[in-house]
Amino acid sequence: MMIFRVALLSLLLCVSTIPLMAQGNPVTTPDDLLGQENAITTAVPFLAISPDARSAGMGDAGVATSADANAAYWNAAKLVHVEKAYGGSISYTPWLGKIVNDMWVGYLSGFYKINREQVVAASLKYFDLGDITFTDNQGGVINDFNPREFAFDVTYSRMLTENFSIGGALRYVRSNLTGYFSSQGATGGTDSKPASGVAVDFGVYYNKPFKKSAHGSTLSLGAALTNVGSKISYTDGENRDYMPTNLRLGSAFTTNLDPYNTITFALDFNKLMVPTPPSDPDQSWFGGMFGSFSDAPGGFAEEMREIMTSVGVEYWYNKLFAARLGYFNEAATKGNRKYMTVGVGFRKERFGFDVAYLVPTNKREHPLSETIRFTLLFQIDQTARELQESVTD
Repeated sequence: MMIFRVALLSLLLCVSTIPLMAQGNPVTTPDDLLGQENAITTAVPFLAISPDARSAGMGDAGVATSADANAAYWNAAKLVHVEKAYGGSISYTPWLGKIVNDMWVGYLSGFYKINREQVVAASLKYFDLGDITFTDNQGGVINDFNPREFAFDVTYSRMLTENFSIGGALRYVRSNLTGYFSSQGATGGTDSKPASGVAVDFGVYYNKPFKKSAHGSTLSLGAALTNVGSKISYTDGENRDYMPTNLRLGSAFTTNLDPYNTITFALDFNKLMVPTPPSDPDQSWFGGMFGSFSDAPGGFAEEMREIMTSVGVEYWYNKLFAARLGYFNEAATKGNRKYMTVGVGFRKERFGFDVAYLVPTNKREHPLSETIRFTLLFQIDQTARELQESVTD
């Protein structure tokens, strides 16, 4: 069982969204390996991986940027501001591409605009962790397995005023890291099993155009509380882990430099609403969520270090070509993720294509280092008849 537990621990570390190893100096402790001293860990961390290449190219900023087919992931409330009637996207992200070639994250989304004030959407996020061989204490092969996780969402977004909207999502999550495994045979109970759970998202979005400016500008503000749900467990026992409940606040300012050139500046702040270790293992998910603002052993200073920052810039030429630049920062004692992102995008009538690339800036490895991420989009305008029906509803 020792080998199995080590293998499972290694697997969980591989799927986490924190750096995996240091460069240059040898690692000697788990904290050195992870680049952390008191980082917050959760179950199903794949939920926090940015699925689309557009926001990935902007330092993972997206709670207040303009809406597209991937808006539901970042902020359900802004989805209703999407300009098209129907649409969807397909995204592909290699994971640990420098080490293996069979780990990847896929994202499939689609939306339908009921009328001008309401939109519904659905999405599927899938994480394939490749093939892993589990062994016992003597090195004997127990079995080969393909760990995988997925989350299926349904989203509803509604406009309350011309400038303000709300939205929510219901999510089913399933994580199968080991299958059903027992170290004592078929009659000895289950040491591990797939975990599943349900979570919800809530979002608000405010969008204010400034028509009196020379060429037109827009200020957008957004807030999203995501992955709010009860704890999940990989065993038959009472050991349960928190969902990666996250609070994201952000803004975006878009200005038209002239009729052909547009630039957007985006800024997001993130905080995991999960207890800081060491925490009471018997604490409820609800109490842990609200207690996460004041439970850090280091007091207010440590609470502030738990806030992650994303900064992004997006430039569009004639609504056809986009160039993006971003930066993500996390405190050294809370995971130490620091990286720059770049990206490009193209739009032509109903179709679009985005690419993103990540470069660590603190000499530490990252699961997405030197990998290219892709997103394909399609968005369809309303016909004249559909547009008339949506106005009269």
